[in-house]
Amino acid sequence: MSTPYPFTAVVGQDDLRLALLLNAVSPAVGGVLVRGEKGTAKSTAVRALSALLPEVEVVVGCRFSCAPGAPDPVCPDGPHETGPGSSRPARVVELPVGASEDRLVGALDIERALAEGVKAFEPGLLADANRGVLYVDEVNLLHDHLVDLLLDAAAMGSSYVEREGVSVRHAARFLLVGTMNPEEGELRPQLLDRFGLTVEVAASREPDLRVEVVRRRLAYDDDPAAFAARWADEENALRARIVAARALLPEVRLGDAALRQIAATCAAFEVDGMRADIVMARTATTLAAWAGRTVVLAEDVRQAALLALPHRRRRNPFDAPGLDEEKLDDTLEELGGGDDTPEDDPDPDGPGGGGQPPQDGPEGPQDGPVDTAEESARPEEPEAPAQPEEGQGGRPAGSGEQSAVRAAEPFRTKMLSVPGLGEGAAGRRSRARTDHGRTTGSRRPRGALTKLHLAATVQAAAPHQRARGRSGRGLVVRRDDLRQATREGREGNLVLFVVDASGSMAARQRMSAVKGAVLSLLLDAYQRRDKVGLITFRGKDATVALPPTSSVDAAAVRLETLPTGGRTPLSAGLLKAHDVLRVERMRDPARRPLLVVVTDGRATGGPDPVALGTRAARLHAADGTASVVVDCESGPVRLGLAGALAGELGGTAVTLDELRADSIAGLVRDVQGASGAHRRVA
Repeated sequence: MSTPYPFTAVVGQDDLRLALLLNAVSPAVGGVLVRGEKGTAKSTAVRALSALLPEVEVVVGCRFSCAPGAPDPVCPDGPHETGPGSSRPARVVELPVGASEDRLVGALDIERALAEGVKAFEPGLLADANRGVLYVDEVNLLHDHLVDLLLDAAAMGSSYVEREGVSVRHAARFLLVGTMNPEEGELRPQLLDRFGLTVEVAASREPDLRVEVVRRRLAYDDDPAAFAARWADEENALRARIVAARALLPEVRLGDAALRQIAATCAAFEVDGMRADIVMARTATTLAAWAGRTVVLAEDVRQAALLALPHRRRRNPFDAPGLDEEKLDDTLEELGGGDDTPEDDPDPDGPGGGGQPPQDGPEGPQDGPVDTAEESARPEEPEAPAQPEEGQGGRPAGSGEQSAVRAAEPFRTKMLSVPGLGEGAAGRRSRARTDHGRTTGSRRPRGALTKLHLAATVQAAAPHQRARGRSGRGLVVRRDDLRQATREGREGNLVLFVVDASGSMAARQRMSAVKGAVLSLLLDAYQRRDKVGLITFRGKDATVALPPTSSVDAAAVRLETLPTGGRTPLSAGLLKAHDVLRVERMRDPARRPLLVVVTDGRATGGPDPVALGTRAARLHAADGTASVVVDCESGPVRLGLAGALAGELGGTAVTLDELRADSIAGLVRDVQGASGAHRRVA
């Protein structure tokens, strides 16, 4: 067994270590979500926590970790008699991003259940994590159906496995810890709210601290056992402090003043629901116990707010997480300083006080808390005169670059989908064969059976009952009779935006509306679990502003700073999109693309730009790429160039007004991908 990296040897990252330690003291805090760039010791710190957790008492031989004093009455391994159990270390169970549903919740032996009526159950990771920690690295990349199962288990404290009327239930109470890189996309709001605390981590920019990180890591890699031995005293001291804080926790008093501060803070920051108030109360109480106090002070409430509220203030994926600390301080000051420190309370500056974990170790001091970026308001941009649009002769309105303008308010868009039936990653956009959804047929299972088609299985077994010597009432079922249900659901697609940023789009109100439309489509892509990419074209060339990624908010940031001006190299934008899609097809052939071209259809610059644009569009049509052209042309006289472009792409043209879900236009229709005939959504 490998020696884990010592928790106390992690350099800096004080907020991360404090959040993990608070959950070690009181699992009722509700877990922690760690957000940060790659290479910031997120996974290292979480895995190191396992060595600090106190041991748990379990029933001997129980695969579900029942407590000897209060065993689960419906435990699949039960019933258990109350009595002495055995101690074992607390588990930190890792859930891989690509895990199957059966690996997470466990699996029933369907063949034995049908033929013998036996509930033969193989536990999954939720059973292993009961009364321990469930750790999900890159939790934002977890498939939706696994997220749904996690939400159910976290809400009910138990896991249900049901297959064709056969069900098993077992306890699944665990501390949920997730790490994520925001560049890869955000979490669904429902799962985000299930994390009690959140912390932002970043690598220090101080050379001395970075040197210390490297020095310790190299020493650990050279001899893990010797390195861990040098930190043994610090680890033992921290483990003893966790035990002491757990013992003190029931004695901590949360006074009315602190409760009013908690309620006022949650109300001031307009968080949804009451979970934030409860988590803040539990966190503040745990902070007091961690500091060796029996009374919650205003400083505990403030620290609890910084840990429990930032991720609950997001209203959409484009909101930056964070908390306005000045507003927090003003809110707390309005209600006074909270409970007074009792006379017998330990010195807050002494060994038992303070909210932060130990800072010094045998290999040098560690850095201070990592600064969390605060949400800042965007400055007002100076008004600039609107640029005239291109004339019908194709002359550009202006070749100079114009400053970026703000996007108009986003709106709910009509759903655009790829035609046909795909087999890509689970999502919410286009029709696809998936593990979840409505049953459409059956087939022989490839590998382990996951979704039984009962009628097809009985139909396959029925003709062979006499030959198999059936004599009783039960059906004689063989493995060859089992049939897997085929299901149809929805998949996520790659939505590649190609945005015209030329001079013809530079009119201030027009570009603001265009950005608002793209922002709306990005929000729709986030909700439908798509990957997105962003290409812009202007001047003489096209630029990949954002390679295909799951981070929709990164695309929104690139869009916000998009300048405009110059000629309209439409062919360059389409050719760049063709190259990007070609590479993505090799990387992920199952994920189908949807090309969204945002333009007025004009093409200028170079010899015969219209013909070049037509040839580039036909490349996409030949590949069968589903496409839609968002027609940005405005004014009383319209040339219809965007509609002609949609025809060459073999796709659909839709105006900005028709893009709205609440417009007068008719029902949503699928984008025609390879038909060659274009039409408008109407």
